[in-house]
Amino acid sequence: PYGIAPHFVINNREYCVPMVIEESSVVAAASSAAKFWKTRNGIKAEVIDIIKIGHVHFYWQGEPAKLRYFFNEKVEELITECRDITEKMENRGGGILSVNLLDKNHEDKGYYQIEINFDTCDSMGANFINSVLEKVAAKFKFLVKTSVDFYGIEKDIDVIMCILSNYNPDCRVKARVECSIKELGQFPNGIDALKFAEKMERAVRIANVDPFRATTHNKGIFNGIDAVVLATGNDFRAIEACGHTYASRSGQYRGLSECTIKEGRFEMSLEVPIAIGTVGGLTGLHPLAKLSLEILGNPDARDLMKIIGAVGLMQNFAALRSLVTTGIQKGHMRM
Repeated sequence: PYGIAPHFVINNREYCVPMVIEESSVVAAASSAAKFWKTRNGIKAEVIDIIKIGHVHFYWQGEPAKLRYFFNEKVEELITECRDITEKMENRGGGILSVNLLDKNHEDKGYYQIEINFDTCDSMGANFINSVLEKVAAKFKFLVKTSVDFYGIEKDIDVIMCILSNYNPDCRVKARVECSIKELGQFPNGIDALKFAEKMERAVRIANVDPFRATTHNKGIFNGIDAVVLATGNDFRAIEACGHTYASRSGQYRGLSECTIKEGRFEMSLEVPIAIGTVGGLTGLHPLAKLSLEILGNPDARDLMKIIGAVGLMQNFAALRSLVTTGIQKGHMRM
């Protein structure tokens, strides 16, 4: 089901945001929240970074110091080997950012990774990343096999797999809203602005300490995020997997948003990893994905990240606003 959520003012630019979701109340609630903040300076969004990650997973049963020395000697050769794949991406300003050897012996004896960080510009980059990883693995295996005598490498490496990671904690966007508590206005059931702000802050705090509440809290955030990701032909499963891993980075699953009250001001924010593209895949093939990007003004990947982050924040604000005032059935579902 295809819908449009109007009233989104993001970094002083107004958008009507396409959303694909079976729950029509999500579109209505996101639009309602965006309209609320439209008259309160809108939504501010920024991209923190755009680094994506891939790994060559392999085993080697030799002396770690020898392998590291050998890898450091050969790393530039590995990068050069991939130039036929990376040249076009480099011309667009992206490509390989770094190549590192990770020693995982303490977790599993003989287990290592070659970790490569990428900038894939406006593409999600999965095929590009996997192609580079496979070429690096083949070249490294060849170099190890043909350098036994000179470097004292006793054994060949056993490559297990070459694959991008959908956990991209350094490909993040932050969206936030802020106003004075007085500007929040009045709410149903006789709740004034200060009481509303306090209840919102406590609701977010609960999601930060209770995994049961955090799960539903974050599900609501992804109601908004997934709907825009689907509308633009991107991979919502990868983004959800990444987001939920990010929510667990402290060792406990927590809510993804934050809310603060300080010096008479209310602020709510959402910082979440979102790896998407505006070129490649279905973005240029599916007619509704193309239409969605046109409706948004044909944003690049960074701007689309900001839009998606803003929608996730608005959906979270809308759900919590209903929960702490009228209740979810009347304030959200009936929309």
